[in-house]
Amino acid sequence: MYSIIRNILFRLSAETAHYFSMNMLQLACSLPYIRKYITRRFTAPGARTIEAFGLSFKNGVGLAAGFDKNARYLRELESLGFGFIEIGTVTPQPQVGNDRPRLFRLPKDEALINRMGFNNEGVKVIAERLKSWKLAHPANLHPKLIIGGNIGKNKLTPNEDAWKDYEICFRELFDVVDYFVVNVSSPNTPGLRELQEKDALHKILSHLQTINNQYPRPKPLLLKIAPDLTIGQVDDVIALAIELQLGGLVAANTTIRRDGLRTTDAELETIGAGGLSGAPLRERATEMVRYIHQRSDSRIPVIASGGIFTAQDAKEKLDAGACLVQVWTGFIYVGPSIAKEISEHI
Repeated sequence: MYSIIRNILFRLSAETAHYFSMNMLQLACSLPYIRKYITRRFTAPGARTIEAFGLSFKNGVGLAAGFDKNARYLRELESLGFGFIEIGTVTPQPQVGNDRPRLFRLPKDEALINRMGFNNEGVKVIAERLKSWKLAHPANLHPKLIIGGNIGKNKLTPNEDAWKDYEICFRELFDVVDYFVVNVSSPNTPGLRELQEKDALHKILSHLQTINNQYPRPKPLLLKIAPDLTIGQVDDVIALAIELQLGGLVAANTTIRRDGLRTTDAELETIGAGGLSGAPLRERATEMVRYIHQRSDSRIPVIASGGIFTAQDAKEKLDAGACLVQVWTGFIYVGPSIAKEISEHI
């Protein structure tokens, strides 16, 4: 059934299809009896609860950041069976992101290229929306949908002041998310990946951990890394994560590499710059998870992201050492049943 719907949606531009489909789902879920049907249809009743970095996840399948940037579709995505949703990337000030078109499908490769550019409504608006969600879904509600806050810097903020943007987002979202992910690995904000260097990372993360530890109940603080890092850079990240007692790592973000694709060079040139996600990233993401797990002697929890379409893909990541998995591009190609299909088999 979804293959037919997908063929129709793929006739629209990728970004138009995204908002059209999510708004239709939102309309459907506004009717309680339809929402209950969707929840029954797409939730795996026997899914295993996962404990990770001090939180209890009702299942191990989450939706990666970038899909619900502004926390507009939490009810709908929960109805589709996801155990956790990572909202954002959120920046202090609203920003429109890069010019459209900025999201492209590569059907031959089961992949996407995006250069969204951290388009979002700004941290204050998103924090208020999450506050309303939290009031409607009290902490004693079980099982609880875990919400992660993926935070970044505004495009116009110089790198030397980036720590200030991360602090603003951290403080504003602290009471309304369950964990944080620091995003310094998107290829779509000029100069952002320079913040993955050891000294820049230490400044941002140590500052956030200092603030975090001032709260009675600190929140898990994770770092999302690029699949394009060298082994030496990954080693630096691992050492830093252990030193600062980070909650974990997310491996991995999109890649700027284009090797091994079936999409022609001419098509890629027409699309232009951006981060590649989907099936071509599967192997590299698994390698990163395995390396981090082994190099850290299992001391660093890892959320695996990259090329996860099936339960077998997810199991591959878990066998490599991940504790949770996230999907994004797989959701587009597989459809709304992806969380159920994975969570009932892992």
